[in-house]
Amino acid sequence: MKKNPKTAKKAPKKANNFFEDVYEVVKLVPRGRVTSYGAIARYLGTAMSARMVGWAMNASHTVHSIPAHRVVNSQGLLSGKAHFETPSTMQKRLEKEGVKVAKDKVVEFGKRFWDPSRELFLEDRGIVSRRSR
Repeated sequence: MKKNPKTAKKAPKKANNFFEDVYEVVKLVPRGRVTSYGAIARYLGTAMSARMVGWAMNASHTVHSIPAHRVVNSQGLLSGKAHFETPSTMQKRLEKEGVKVAKDKVVEFGKRFWDPSRELFLEDRGIVSRRSR
């Protein structure tokens, strides 16, 4: 018996877990630290997909278990601020954690930057870096 292509059930597509992978990395960013879209993409082995990381972050702003406010662009700019409840929410959350922000940019970005490729690599080997303290 031949199946009717209009009524035949299609196998469900395998879910793309990229967004979930991004969220798992973001959950590891320590309080008082920030990371970038590109750093997350590089850690996940998809260096050219920083924009997709941004899409994942834009979709996560209503999920309170994901600290989306800790993800900024590669210059330390609060480029995702428009996706929060108010344009000042991202800055307020960072400042509550001790991160100074001036003109929508993280002050001393280099000192606050948390690179998952470096930090998680060291952590996996039982090494605690000075930057993660």
